[in-house]
Amino acid sequence: MAEPSTSSEFEVVSSEDEELILVDQSDRVVGHLPKGACHDGVGVLHRAFSIFIFNRAGELLLQKRSSEKRLWPLFWSNSCCSHPRFGETMGVAVERRLQQELGMQSEPEFLYTFEYQASYENLGSEHEMCWVYAGLSDDEPRPHPNEIADHRWIDPAKLDDELRSDPTSFTPWFQLEWPRVRETYRSTLGL
Repeated sequence: MAEPSTSSEFEVVSSEDEELILVDQSDRVVGHLPKGACHDGVGVLHRAFSIFIFNRAGELLLQKRSSEKRLWPLFWSNSCCSHPRFGETMGVAVERRLQQELGMQSEPEFLYTFEYQASYENLGSEHEMCWVYAGLSDDEPRPHPNEIADHRWIDPAKLDDELRSDPTSFTPWFQLEWPRVRETYRSTLGL
């Protein structure tokens, strides 16, 4: 078994200063703004993505967000979620973050896009046009410690039970995405 990596071995992969893509409600680009400003107050609508990685046993990889996260620290969420940077395609961003956040490779399939807004205490909000993806990988996750506090593979039925019994331990976007991923794409994903 490999020794756990220390945070000093990892480069900084996310900052409040990186420029994100602002969009309108039709997902048309309308400008850019630093990530921190996008998440202030009630949030400014910007493009984001969520990735659901399954293994060949049909289990979903969940991550617990780092305690360093401004919004929803130490909440369980989908395998990987982030933002394309201004001037970056979604495909490049998805591949980049899978590597940076999890040290994994996959070729996730685009599923759907939706808009949501959620506020976290008095620290800010997400207001995102979120592109949702799902893919397969049997790679061993190598979580970036500044991004991820913990991770686990979980059977979809067990996850359904956890969401019913303790929904507040999961991020709001995950709670919105999982039922649709689970139901709409059950046959495609082998769930």
